[in-house]
Amino acid sequence: MADEAVAERAAEPASQSPQSPQSPQSPQKPQGSRSPEAPPRGGERGGERGGDRGGEQAKGEAESPDGPEAGDDEAAERAKERERAADRIKDLTRDPLAEEDGEDGPTDLAAAARARRAGRKLLTSGRDFTSFDRSRIGHAHIGDINVSLDARRSGVAMRGGPVPEEELRRLRRAHVEPTGYVRLRRALESRRLLVLGGAPGTGRTSTALALLDEVTRDGTGEGGRVRRVDPHQGEGVRGLVGEVNGGEGGGRRGTGYLLELALDRPGTLPPDEMDLDQLASTLAEGDAYAVVVVSVGSAANPLLAGRYGMVCPPAPSRELVTVRLRERLEEARGGAEGAKPWAGAHGDTEGARPSAGAHGDTEGAKPSAGVRGDAAGAGLLEHAARLAEDPEVTEAVGLDDLRPAEAELLASLLAEHLLGSLTREELLAGCRSIAAVQAHEWFAGVDRALAAPPSGDGRTPVRSATAALFHPVAFRIALAVLGGGSHSAVSAAAHLLTWELSVQSDPDSTPSRPLFCDDPESDRALSRARSDDGAIDVAGAEVTGRLIFYRGSALPAAVLAEIWDRHFPVRAPVVRWLRLLADDPRPQVSVRAAVAAGELSVRDFEYGFGELVRPLAEASSPRRRVFAATALDQVAGHASHRKAVRKVVDDWSRYGTASLRWTAAMTLGHGRAADSVDAALDALARIGVRDQGRQLAVASLNVVRLLTLPECATVLRRLGQWAEHRREEYQDLALVTIVRLATTGVDEVLDDEPGSPLGDRGDWPLLLALAATRPELTGTLADLLWTALNTARSRDVAFDALETLLRSASRGEGGDRTRPGLAALLPALTSDEHDRQQLEWLLRRMMRDQDRPLTTEQASALWRLAVPARQRRSDEEESHG
Repeated sequence: MADEAVAERAAEPASQSPQSPQSPQSPQKPQGSRSPEAPPRGGERGGERGGDRGGEQAKGEAESPDGPEAGDDEAAERAKERERAADRIKDLTRDPLAEEDGEDGPTDLAAAARARRAGRKLLTSGRDFTSFDRSRIGHAHIGDINVSLDARRSGVAMRGGPVPEEELRRLRRAHVEPTGYVRLRRALESRRLLVLGGAPGTGRTSTALALLDEVTRDGTGEGGRVRRVDPHQGEGVRGLVGEVNGGEGGGRRGTGYLLELALDRPGTLPPDEMDLDQLASTLAEGDAYAVVVVSVGSAANPLLAGRYGMVCPPAPSRELVTVRLRERLEEARGGAEGAKPWAGAHGDTEGARPSAGAHGDTEGAKPSAGVRGDAAGAGLLEHAARLAEDPEVTEAVGLDDLRPAEAELLASLLAEHLLGSLTREELLAGCRSIAAVQAHEWFAGVDRALAAPPSGDGRTPVRSATAALFHPVAFRIALAVLGGGSHSAVSAAAHLLTWELSVQSDPDSTPSRPLFCDDPESDRALSRARSDDGAIDVAGAEVTGRLIFYRGSALPAAVLAEIWDRHFPVRAPVVRWLRLLADDPRPQVSVRAAVAAGELSVRDFEYGFGELVRPLAEASSPRRRVFAATALDQVAGHASHRKAVRKVVDDWSRYGTASLRWTAAMTLGHGRAADSVDAALDALARIGVRDQGRQLAVASLNVVRLLTLPECATVLRRLGQWAEHRREEYQDLALVTIVRLATTGVDEVLDDEPGSPLGDRGDWPLLLALAATRPELTGTLADLLWTALNTARSRDVAFDALETLLRSASRGEGGDRTRPGLAALLPALTSDEHDRQQLEWLLRRMMRDQDRPLTTEQASALWRLAVPARQRRSDEEESHG
């Protein structure tokens, strides 16, 4: 059989097989002589093209008026010219992103494409934060709902004094106990003192009040059995010792004390263990109890690791929303006989939550004793529970878990919608506001503490603490930009941004930061983040690493919108930081940062374009230009800015410098920077053929990227037109693009088109993936590849590309997945005897490869894919006479 003949002839010595290559890398010989290394020449589809003149050249040599020697010189010169053309095509098919990257190496296209898809998914969630307008900063104000969510400044705003019994009664029926509540109560009962740590807004203060209410219920403390202690009066824990021991008004036996310490202010140090021991001893003597509330973080770690420290877990979100819904619906039904719904509950901040404006942290809720259980009430509550789980509502909220105040706001929104006070659009807008308010709380007045006077206890550090102050906010910004990446990358970027923020805030001082103060647990708790194991791209391979994410899809965009729209001085250090990230050789860092830069530019295109996009588009480094192109395409993803981006890219492609044209080409490859695919191809051709094809390589790369779009048939049609063009630059653009199409993997160029049939073929060569998924294009793909194989200056690289396609069917585990693509392409590519001879020659060359020899079975399998069974039978009959 014919496939067996291939194997038999491949096993013969090279001297016995005139068409077998003596070496895979034999020297180039003149095209006029048939060597064993040269594949058979072009056949019936038009012969050799693209500058080979064949018979006309031979005729010119024979008729040379200067004799045979002049003819030989001309032939030698033409041979050198053909070699130079072939070398040029070979150079143009190399990776254009490797230019001038130096020792850092080229950008990994596949890793960059994956990072871009992940970044876009992280930041493009369909929510519009610009449309949400807070009439009062720090409050969510939607319709008649006005609920304070500002937990960040609670410790600063708190005042000392007794907690009213009315507030304690409401707390007893409204507080949702977190997991481990009983353990916290037993610890307080046994030690008299509890240092309770938690992130602001998680209900830690309401839990502390609930604990003190329980352990002092039988007490008779004068002036209130539960008292708040003003942290700014006295000396914190030492001052509390004095108050318990007989301070103002004398000692109060059986009293519970709540003290909130703000340890995040510069110059503030945590109390010593000896101070806590003294306080516990004093409390025991006075039959009193105390809970000291602190925010998790490096400053509080020694306290929480000590004998009195415990972490307060958050209350469960689902239960918080359920009980709040029940309470709101009961209040609405109770006021239906004349009272306006929510009156007394949401008329002001104080009424919304019993401790709001007093101790800042919010409480959960338990159903009140008077909840009506009739069928109508139960049906309404069931409807409310279903609405809370509605996918559109869940997406609008965009948070994995809710804090008590957020659960209260969501319950109020749902209840008002059920009672007809809010439309669905208003409901969704209110849900989207929750993440925006959280972002505002994180950043509002962060550096206000820098202007605060020293504590006066003689222990204030001499060196500036700006770095410690800015690190939490820098971590949140870094997580918004690089979320989904490795924890180490986010932490490193956060430290870079901390430096930039510190220098911007205090330019006359050199920022300092302790080297052993990082606390991943605290970073996650303070930033509502989670970590998980996942795949990380390292040097072109995927390895398992620790990834970090926000606990909610709405937070990344909310954070970027907050810092960009409300804190203008922060823009300068953030821009400098993004430029540093643009130079990072890891695509998971530089490409994700570019996507974030694009989103920021949408919010203020004049500023973003002038400070980020244009300067990096003109940079000498390809990596920086890729950053600018990615950011510009991200802007083009917004309909409001698409026209402006297209105008910029068109101007750059026509009149820009070489760097700007390069950046324009990379932007056009995404498919959104031109009015149509034809317009994008016109611009890419304009860039590619200019200056004798100086930027033809990057133009061809982005033509290939356009082939992942649904309009790929248009791209193939234009490739055919360029191959037939009378200008050699257009022909070269077609030839280089065809070769690149065969050697480029789907993962390297696939955009985030939802439902693309190429999505599950990421490890396939793009040409084979198209042949398998778009059968109507197979003939066109085969004709284009045949053209490159039968054009003298592209023949060598085209055969190397075809070898890459053939080897994809036998590489590693699962490599045979590409066989359907080869089964579709090869029969169309080898339609006549001459084409089959070329394939036979290539298979024999691959079998003789000393480094990666193709086995007999593999060669036979490929031959059977290319040659139909009926044709193989006729070949066999002919070979046997």
